[in-house]
Amino acid sequence: MKRFYKQVSIAPTEGGYQIHLDGRPVRTPSKAVLVVPGKALAEAVAQEWDAQVETIEPAAMPLTRHANTVLDRVALHRDAVVEEIARYGETDLICYRAEWPTELAERQCRTWDPLVDWARRRYDVSLTTVSGIMHQPQGDETLERLTRSVESLSDWQLAPLHTLTTITGSLVIGLALLEGEVSPEQAWEAGQLDELFQAEKWGEDELAVKAHEARRVDLLSAARFLELLRAG
Repeated sequence: MKRFYKQVSIAPTEGGYQIHLDGRPVRTPSKAVLVVPGKALAEAVAQEWDAQVETIEPAAMPLTRHANTVLDRVALHRDAVVEEIARYGETDLICYRAEWPTELAERQCRTWDPLVDWARRRYDVSLTTVSGIMHQPQGDETLERLTRSVESLSDWQLAPLHTLTTITGSLVIGLALLEGEVSPEQAWEAGQLDELFQAEKWGEDELAVKAHEARRVDLLSAARFLELLRAG
């Protein structure tokens, strides 16, 4: 789509801030007025719109995309989104360990054991870890407590958390990043540990590198969205 506006601004409104294009509010794909809860996020979304030159490139506007997801999907289907995110606790990446090579197994322990311990302290859960990829059910109480932790989040936190859990395959890594226990780079390295190890040993082809970088950009964008939410 060709850029059709000259000026981008933000305006306070009930519930937060609107982003205006030549004085008119931006709308989501479902035609809802885009209202974000904090000034920092509103300014960042406005910057995305202002950075478009001749054409509007949605792929270059990840914060806008997350905001649209909140209003068009999460707000309308919150229970389903919570269930989808919480389900990652049943097969969390950090609970499945390699038996070999030894170097990979040791790296998994160094990276993932602190996350298992953090989840135990933070949510009073006991995650079962196993060697191999055969499914190991987690306890009902553990899953219930992890689900409640997801249910307690706002719609605006759920959208980026969904991205984080999908990319990493781990609810615990997503929650740890959301709560500031790990940095975005630490979350990325923890969630892609196996792939990063294989790339170190065997290298990557061009397509794999592009896919890898696209996932990394998506994770960092979701982390920035959460950071802007916290900024108010």
